[in-house]
Amino acid sequence: MVPVLAAVAALLALPMLLYPVYLMKIFCFTIFAASFNFLLGFAGIMSFGQAALFGTAAYLTAHAAREWALPPEAAISVGIAAALVLGLVMGIFAIRRRGIYQAMITLAIAQMVYFVYVQASFTHGEDGIQSVPRGMLLGLIDLRDDTNVYWLCAAAMLGVLFGLRRLINSPFGMMLIAIRDNERRALSLGHNVDAYKLAAFGIAAFCAGVAGSMSAVVFQLATLSGVHWHLSGEAVLMALIGGIGTFSGPLIGAAVLVTMQHFLSPFGAWIVAIHGAVFVLCVLLFRDGLLPHAQALAANLRRPDARPKAVGAPQAVEAIGQ
Repeated sequence: MVPVLAAVAALLALPMLLYPVYLMKIFCFTIFAASFNFLLGFAGIMSFGQAALFGTAAYLTAHAAREWALPPEAAISVGIAAALVLGLVMGIFAIRRRGIYQAMITLAIAQMVYFVYVQASFTHGEDGIQSVPRGMLLGLIDLRDDTNVYWLCAAAMLGVLFGLRRLINSPFGMMLIAIRDNERRALSLGHNVDAYKLAAFGIAAFCAGVAGSMSAVVFQLATLSGVHWHLSGEAVLMALIGGIGTFSGPLIGAAVLVTMQHFLSPFGAWIVAIHGAVFVLCVLLFRDGLLPHAQALAANLRRPDARPKAVGAPQAVEAIGQ
């Protein structure tokens, strides 16, 4: 209960201190990074195709709102559903391989999706879909007001993060951790590993779809940059900076990356080199990410011999068996 109250208090205070659109971008990227973090950190699946899911949701949401004149809740649902279907298709092919081959399959599918959107007429090529109407949410809430959109983004982010937390702490989540740590042992217990992996792809696609749809609503724009492989790399970067396999890591990683993009924009193309330098430093100095490093440091300050304990495959499989 205390973490929830603290999160609500922070969300109330932040718009008074920082630009709301800047905060909304952090929230959208947090959801996006959480989708990758869930796949790799808890299911052990490497995906370089998250941008295809993000961009698909953004394009379909923008198109549904502008061309079909759907209300925002319906347009967002269309975008999320499209990302979910694409994620399941991607998962069907990716779960057949492991490691780098699995990652390359997701990247290849993402590049094919990018090519489709480059050629498709409804995406308007390099111009993208612009001036996306926000409309009235549920016929009651005017999303033309940035404050209302801010709270919608905040609710989406909290819903995704707390939802993933509950999911990972459930028997389904314990099974995913077991598969991640010892797939052969999970198979020997008679579990359908492929079904769990495909479900994980679907959940991650849903989260990426939420991020893409919210991005289209926030910025009233959907462009090819949302489908480019570079965005998938940013998802990896955010997850690694915050901490793979942590619940709050995506928020920290998104805050760091968006802050760099926001305040270092005067450096132009040099910002890419700065991103690379930050990534190298994080890998060298904070191999587990900023959040686990801070937690370990706090534990050492409280008691020098304390060490955080990770959930391993034996504990996970034992919990499932019980």
